[in-house]
Amino acid sequence: MFGCKCFRWSKISDLTSREPDTFILPAPIPQWPQECSGTGFASGTIKLRELEVHKVSKFEFVWGCNLSQDRKQGVSFYKPRGVPDGFFSLGHYCQSNNKPLRGFVLVAREVAKPEPVDHCNGNPCLPALQNPLDYTLVWSSNDGTEENIDGSGYFWLPQPPEGYKALGFIATSKPVKPELGEVKCVRADLTDECETYRLILKTSSVLSEVLAIWSIRPRHRGMHGIGISVGSFFCSSYWSTGQELNIACLKNFDTSHQAMPNLDQIHAIIRHYGPTLFFHPDEAYLPSSVQWFFDNGAMLYTRGDSVAKPIEPDGSNLPGGGTNDCQYWIDLPSDVRRDIVKFGNLQSAKLYVHVKPALGGTFTDLAMWIFCPFNGPATLKVGVVNVPLSKVGQHVGDWEHFTLRVSNFTGELWSIYFSQHSGGECVDACDLEFIAGNKAIVYSSKDGHASFPHPGNYIQGSSKLGIGIRNDAARSNLYVDSSTQYEIMAAEYLGHGAVSEPCWLQYMREWGPTIIYDSRKELEKIVSRLPIVVRNSVQSICDKLPMELFKEEGPTGPKEKNNWVGDERW
Repeated sequence: MFGCKCFRWSKISDLTSREPDTFILPAPIPQWPQECSGTGFASGTIKLRELEVHKVSKFEFVWGCNLSQDRKQGVSFYKPRGVPDGFFSLGHYCQSNNKPLRGFVLVAREVAKPEPVDHCNGNPCLPALQNPLDYTLVWSSNDGTEENIDGSGYFWLPQPPEGYKALGFIATSKPVKPELGEVKCVRADLTDECETYRLILKTSSVLSEVLAIWSIRPRHRGMHGIGISVGSFFCSSYWSTGQELNIACLKNFDTSHQAMPNLDQIHAIIRHYGPTLFFHPDEAYLPSSVQWFFDNGAMLYTRGDSVAKPIEPDGSNLPGGGTNDCQYWIDLPSDVRRDIVKFGNLQSAKLYVHVKPALGGTFTDLAMWIFCPFNGPATLKVGVVNVPLSKVGQHVGDWEHFTLRVSNFTGELWSIYFSQHSGGECVDACDLEFIAGNKAIVYSSKDGHASFPHPGNYIQGSSKLGIGIRNDAARSNLYVDSSTQYEIMAAEYLGHGAVSEPCWLQYMREWGPTIIYDSRKELEKIVSRLPIVVRNSVQSICDKLPMELFKEEGPTGPKEKNNWVGDERW
C-alpha cells in the first residue's frame, strides 16, 4: 500500500517507455488430463447461468502515479487488452508497481437463458448486460492548471440503468467521459455483494481531494460462497469502512461446479504444484502419518472413564460426527512408546488434502494438512535475549495447513495461504520461493509448525521492538514433498463416494488432553527479572498473546476448523 502527502502525478510518457515486467510461473503449465465427458477446468471460460466469463490477463496501460522518480514506488491502472469477440469489459485493473504485473479482470458475454427462468415471474427478462446510462467523475489528479490536463488521472463510476449494477471503475488520462460501451453493467440478480480487501493507494495531496483505492473481493466466500471477484478495483474520496460499496461482484448459480477439476486433474495439480514442506534443522517434534500415530499406541480417553482404549489403525473406533463436546480426547501412549511417538516419524508423514471450490467456483483451493504428534514449547525473544519456556505453547497433537489456490480458468497457481497460529497470510505466486518447476517451498517454524513463505525469524508479538514468541524457519534435510507424499481426504463437490473420507476425519473432538496450569506465572517470573526499561513493553505484548499459549490443549481436527467450509483468515 502507498500513502503520502504529495504525489508526483506521472504523465503517460513516464510509465509507457517500457512494458512492465509480467510474472510467469517458472515452468510451463501442463496439459491437464481430460476424461471422455470432459470438464470445464482450465478451459478459459466459465458459464454463470445467463453469462459466460473469460479471464483476461493482458493489459493496456492507462495512467499511473509515482511517489518519486522511482517507478516502483507507485501504482498503475490498466484496461483489458485482447478481449475476445462478443465479450465485454466490466471494469479496469489496478496494482502497485513494486511487483511484476500479474492480475486479471473478467470479461463477460450473454448466453442463452436456461430453462426455466424462475426469476422473471412470467414477464420478459431484461438482458443480462446493459450499457451504463452515464459516468460520474469520482476523482481527478488534475490540479486545475492547463498544462496538467493531459497526463492527469480521472476515475469514473458507471451509472447503471434501473435493475443493474456496476462492477468496476474506469480510469482515463483525459477529462472526457468514456464511451458508454466501454464497460457493461450487469442485471442485479446476477450480482452479489463485494467488500474492500487490500488498500492499494491512499493520498492526501494538498493539490487535490483525498483518494483511496482498494482491491475488492466477494463478501460471501468459502466452500459454499457464490460471489465471484471480477478483478477490478474500488476507489473513493469519502468512503469509510462499513459503508456499502456502489459496485458489486458476480454471482455463480451453477451448483454442478463444471469448472472444478475432476479427480484425475486434482492428482495432476498436486503432482505439478505440490510444495516441499521444510522443517527447521533443529526441529525435534516432527510430523507423522495419522495411521503411524495410531499404530504406535495413541489412546482414546472418555470423560468419566479411567480406562483408555487403543485406537484402531484406521480410527474406526473413534466417536464420529457432532461437535466438540469435550467428552473425548486423544493422548500419547502411556507406556515406553510415549517419548518415541512424541517426536514423530518423518518417513510416514504425508499431506492430507481437502479440495474445495473458492470464489464462486472460479478457483480451486487445495488445503494441505500436516499432523504432528506433539507441538513443542515456545521461546520468548526480548531483544537479543532468547528465553526457552518450559511449558508455554506445548500440547499433544498438532494440525497445521497451507492452501494452494489455483485458477479454474487456466489451471495456474495463483497464491498460497500460509497458516500461522491464530491467523495467516496469503502470498501471491510472484512472491513465492520455488524449488523445482512450479513447486513452491513452505517453511515450518521450529516447535510450533506455523508455515511461512521464506526462511527467517518471525516474531509473534512486536517485530519492531523485537519482543515476542519466536517462529524460526529454515531449510534442512528434514522435509515432506507434498507432490508425492499426500492423500486426498475430501472433495465434497465431486459427489458422494468419489473420495473416501478416512474414519478419523469424522472425529470432531480434541487430539490431545487439556491440562490447565498457570503458565502465565512462568512468563511473569521472566518479565520480573528484565530491566525496567523493557519490562512494561514485554508485559504489554505478553498480555496480548493468544490464550492457547497458556494452557496445554489438544486441537480439534481439520473438519472442525471454521476454514473447512469457510474461507481462510486473510
